[in-house]
Amino acid sequence: MTVFAALGDSTTAGFGDRVKGRWRGWAPIFASALGVRLHNFSLSGARAADLEHDQLPRALAVSPALAAVLIGTNDTLRDPFDAARFAGHLERTVAPLRESGAEVLTIRLPDPGRMFGLPGPLARPLARRMAEVNEAADRVAARYDTIHFDAAGNPDSYERDMWSVDRLHPSERGHRFLACSYFDLLEQRGVVKALQAGGLAPSRPSPEPTNRPPSVLAQALWMSTAGTRWVIRRSTDLLPGLARLAWAEWRHGSPAADLDLDLDLDPVPGKVA
Repeated sequence: MTVFAALGDSTTAGFGDRVKGRWRGWAPIFASALGVRLHNFSLSGARAADLEHDQLPRALAVSPALAAVLIGTNDTLRDPFDAARFAGHLERTVAPLRESGAEVLTIRLPDPGRMFGLPGPLARPLARRMAEVNEAADRVAARYDTIHFDAAGNPDSYERDMWSVDRLHPSERGHRFLACSYFDLLEQRGVVKALQAGGLAPSRPSPEPTNRPPSVLAQALWMSTAGTRWVIRRSTDLLPGLARLAWAEWRHGSPAADLDLDLDLDPVPGKVA
């Protein structure tokens, strides 16, 4: 059976799309639509180095015809941040998958500062990091001819209903948006037709959620329980780090990546998606 290997962080692990008490997400929706077997190696909190060292060997072992390499958000939210090092990890993950014959899905990620609703002085340093991550992803995608989705440039990516209550992970609609976007790109590449020729019957996944979105009450309950920890963590690590960057840029008039703080931001999922 055709194998799809999914490598990534909490987004590919399905956070934000909870079904019957478990995280689902875009990868199972996508695999089901194609009729392929999914091996999901993604892990919450993963960075590019984790994909190269931990997830890639396991993915290669299942000989995938399709593979997803969606990574970068945690790299931008934590230190030490080094765009060149990120690019190296990404390339050394994508290259072996392409050399094995797999079609590889990659992504340009949306700016998390816009999702958090941060003020400009705090959002700019984060946006600059994401721009460097996306530039690296663009270079790798061009070099290895990946199926590259520009989520950063798609206005639908920033619609509020695409995101769960924590504004860090996609909602069910957001996960379906990812699955549909990649299905469309595979169709343009001719991969869908090739799967049909191989005896499969791919069908574009529905973009519409099958579960009701969380109510205002459910969101409030999440914020008063698990969400409290989420807010505290982001108030005590992310915001001070961004504040130092913003202060350095205002004072010196130039980026000051060397003044970044060590940010510890393992994604904390909402329980109401």
